[in-house]
Amino acid sequence: MKVKYHIEGMTCNGCRTQVEQILNSLAEVKEAHVDLETKEASLVLHKPLDIDKVLKEMPKKYTITEKKEDKSNANHIVATEKTKTRQLFPLFLILVYITMASILLNYKQWDADNFMMDFMGLFYIVFSFFKLLDLSGFAKSFAMYDPLANKLSSYAWVYPFIEIGLGLMFLMRFNIQIALLVTIVVLGITTFGVTKVLLDKKSIQCACLGTALKLPMTKATFIENAIMLVMAFLMLYNR
Repeated sequence: MKVKYHIEGMTCNGCRTQVEQILNSLAEVKEAHVDLETKEASLVLHKPLDIDKVLKEMPKKYTITEKKEDKSNANHIVATEKTKTRQLFPLFLILVYITMASILLNYKQWDADNFMMDFMGLFYIVFSFFKLLDLSGFAKSFAMYDPLANKLSSYAWVYPFIEIGLGLMFLMRFNIQIALLVTIVVLGITTFGVTKVLLDKKSIQCACLGTALKLPMTKATFIENAIMLVMAFLMLYNR
């Protein structure tokens, strides 16, 4: 059981040490840590602790109040996660459709390489379609996280056409090795940018499906790129 207390009256590290020692001496307390900056004591308890007992043990210069869990904040976090899941639903649905189509194209004579080529080809064609619905909006959003698009604005404008070209190459089985190498370079750059955004915990819009569908930048974006990169490396290795 964990509880937190707000403690006023601590003015130095000596005060912090004194409070921590008193708390750790209580029979109900398994472990106690006190933070001088936040004026917060975090306790792990064997059993419930009466705050009046804590007050009796403390010198009178300290005032102690129990911190209650901010349920409204917890509800806000849950609501945000639900909203993100709802926003990402179109992305998951498109990936399911692309996967099913790739399976149906290859189920009679199953071949993993052909499945992956069809998946990647359909992926590029479908995703480029959504980007072209609002090319200028895509270019602006894409430049916010893709390092190359950020430095070279023209790259963001031609990116959907690169995807169309790659998609046709995979579906027509044309110069597959070149298509794989270009895929690794292009998606490698984008994945680097996506990873940086996620690590920096920035809240920006993902441009993978253009601006027609408002998608937040999440781990799903990283996974989507990672799947394509893994397929590209596997096929390149098998050639």
